[in-house]
Amino acid sequence: MSKRKRLGMDLSPLRHRDFRLVFAGGTISGFGSFITYVTIPYQVAKLTDDPLMVGLLGVCELVPLLVMAFVGGALADYVDRRLLVRGGEFALAALTGVLLINALGDEPHLWLLYVLAALAATVDGLQRPALEAMIPRLVEPAELPAVMAINSLGFQFAQLGGPALAGLLISAVDLAWVYAFDLLTFAVSLTCLTLVRAVPPPPSADRPSINSVITGLRYAKSRPELLGTYLVDINAMFFGMPQALFPFLATQLGGPKILGLLYAAPAAGSMIATVTSSWTGRVHRDGLLVLIAAAFWGVGIIGVGLSDTLWLTLFCLAFAGAADMISGIFRSVMWSQTIPDHLRGRLAGIEMLSYTTGPLLGQLRSGLMARSRLGVTGSIWLGGILCVAGCAVMAAALPRFVRYNGRDGLALKKAADEAYLAANS
Repeated sequence: MSKRKRLGMDLSPLRHRDFRLVFAGGTISGFGSFITYVTIPYQVAKLTDDPLMVGLLGVCELVPLLVMAFVGGALADYVDRRLLVRGGEFALAALTGVLLINALGDEPHLWLLYVLAALAATVDGLQRPALEAMIPRLVEPAELPAVMAINSLGFQFAQLGGPALAGLLISAVDLAWVYAFDLLTFAVSLTCLTLVRAVPPPPSADRPSINSVITGLRYAKSRPELLGTYLVDINAMFFGMPQALFPFLATQLGGPKILGLLYAAPAAGSMIATVTSSWTGRVHRDGLLVLIAAAFWGVGIIGVGLSDTLWLTLFCLAFAGAADMISGIFRSVMWSQTIPDHLRGRLAGIEMLSYTTGPLLGQLRSGLMARSRLGVTGSIWLGGILCVAGCAVMAAALPRFVRYNGRDGLALKKAADEAYLAANS
């Protein structure tokens, strides 16, 4: 095998028509969503000049997610997943339209930004489990590592280009035009989702109920390797997520024009990790790699807090982004390898809580610490240190997670799917 092939990407899953449509629509929509993702905190910072007020956006998003992720997961195992995803896109487009109208006012309403953030999180909680549960149905099981890398590449394109363009737009035009650009991207995603064929629920799907949610929670609790993926990511993001401070860090390093660079730098590192990710398909110690990568994320965040120059800050953010991408690939592979299809939606809801709770609470943590004597940079580097320390604790506390082997995970998933089909045939 050539060196180029060893380091390149496996693009074979793109031969599946429906996966291509979902990938294209999600990437374009994500590009616009990242523009809004940067613009809302900037607008709050501009209106309040308070890091804590920016951090409170995370709280507004977290509260509905704690409920709706379970609801969305249960629905994803009972209805056509494509319809659920498409409905979510319609709702998110409508909320973006309200952001545009608010920005057109002479005095934009601060309270409305928090309400819209909460509503967007509510819709996301309903939509995203269905999207994540739908994708494994569009490809072959052996293609899942490559699928995770391809999806990650699209995400990194959006995360890299969206914030960079947002920084340019914010410094050049009225904020209403920034939101208008995001609104246009929904037209592409909705068209693509309309063309995707139906993705019906598994046979004899469980009706959404408290009991069906509890079934998913019990399954997650019974699998220490799954619990490990959740806990490691929550630790890394809670202590090492400094994005609420980016508007203030940008002020220290060069002003609003570089705000987009701060958001885009992790995506640049993630993209480098993604396009050289074919080696991940040959690694089966997924849990160990998740832990190591999460610790390196913390190392990068320490560097961000200690840096006082723009180029070094961007380099450290890119390094952290690459580490986070490696962790994300292996976490996604573990989820896809081990979870039976009839539970995929409910477990996707739990996964969503794991990778959203940490960042949202991390924004609040960083905002609170930044108001203390530590200041903005102190809040960042101390969070990075706590992230690395937390990874060391996780390694000692979760031995089965560290020893997890992907080959065993695939065998367990196959046996669970066969048992479910036999019981319901």
